[in-house]
Amino acid sequence: MTLKSSFATLTGKSSYFILSTFFNGGSSYPGKIAYKIDPDILATLGKNYELIVVTGTNGKTLTTSLINKMLKQKYDDVLTNPTGSNMIQGIVTSFITHKKKSKKPLAVLEVDEANVEILCKYIKPKYFVLTNIFRDQMDRYGEIYTTYQKIVNGIKLAPEATVIANGDAAIFSSKELPNKFIYYGFSDKGHENDDIKAPTNTDGVLCPKCNHIIHYHKISYANLGSYFCPNCGFKRHELKYQVTKIDTLLPNESQFEIDDNPFKINIGGQYNVYNALAAYAVAKELGISNQQIKQAFAYDEKVFGRQETITVGDKNVNIILVKNPVGLNQVIETILSDKTNYTLAFLLNANYADGIDTSWIWDANFEDLNYQKLPLVITGGKRVKDVTYRFKIAGLDMNKNIETVEITDFVKEIPKIPTKKIYVLATYTAMMSLRKTLSEQGYIKK
Repeated sequence: MTLKSSFATLTGKSSYFILSTFFNGGSSYPGKIAYKIDPDILATLGKNYELIVVTGTNGKTLTTSLINKMLKQKYDDVLTNPTGSNMIQGIVTSFITHKKKSKKPLAVLEVDEANVEILCKYIKPKYFVLTNIFRDQMDRYGEIYTTYQKIVNGIKLAPEATVIANGDAAIFSSKELPNKFIYYGFSDKGHENDDIKAPTNTDGVLCPKCNHIIHYHKISYANLGSYFCPNCGFKRHELKYQVTKIDTLLPNESQFEIDDNPFKINIGGQYNVYNALAAYAVAKELGISNQQIKQAFAYDEKVFGRQETITVGDKNVNIILVKNPVGLNQVIETILSDKTNYTLAFLLNANYADGIDTSWIWDANFEDLNYQKLPLVITGGKRVKDVTYRFKIAGLDMNKNIETVEITDFVKEIPKIPTKKIYVLATYTAMMSLRKTLSEQGYIKK
């Protein structure tokens, strides 16, 4: 370790101690300081780690968390970034705060799509895990093809790495790469002869070989499914790991089968079954048994800001991160499966980490919500007027709406809601602000 990297590491560790001890923070700022002092610090910190990079538009945080839990069933030295701080400064923080227990520890890192290339300049991953690519933060990433290219630029720096990719996403078969690819996805058994198209307004449905409209034997959601091109013969690769059956999908429980083996996770949504499948694929490649995988799935610990339930007085606050139309539609579908009474809230910010363009809310299916059942909808965030108007156009009676711009004002409304449960849909910085406020008020324990 050079003098510069030693000083950068010491400074980062010191700032982390102060921030985590006295301010209940420190997920990215210590890394930002260390990285500024020594831009090459990752080459030193990441030396001797076996790295697994998890990236894609949706599902990175839960997939990373599940992989981490599975690996800990077998390995006692695993580094990760549990708060979802997935840009380079957050990744540096994870390394400088990790206490190594072995000569060759594992690192399972959620990595922002645009930061994959930066990371791979310093550390060569052993595995890349690709979840999906959807339209997201157009001001930062552009279209889905430019987003995937950012990931590809990183993969090209590690040609020896194995890529574990969502085989139901055609875009992951659109580039020729020297890497070994392993695919996971949903079985189309019983639908092999079906011929359907994705719904209107679905992105990423052009064949990457001939630009013809892609068809499907079976669609799970959005553009994910058993795809084929009737024009040139391009089709889904053979799946090594697949969901063979879905038994139950409830807001707080999913029961399904992978390769005909039953599993259960304590979180809802078909999109989270994909995350579980991705984690399963990694675990099997690393020799984790089905029993160990079941034990990892059995954890009831909720992931940071992703269907995380926090008790505020006698109310259960279920926080769900939303950031693009596909993800929000899946969340809406999951909420609709809840047969109990609940209040709904939506906190919309437009900071850099959220994406400054909020027009994406108009591509989501707000109209599908059951407004007759909802007793109250609370809207908030810096772009509260935008999301309130979206609810109004979708059919919400404005007498059932309360607007709260500031997070502190929103928190004050929680004890007053007419139901025991409230679903809070929030963009990234709104979610972070809400958790910070709830922590400061003692509702979240460190």
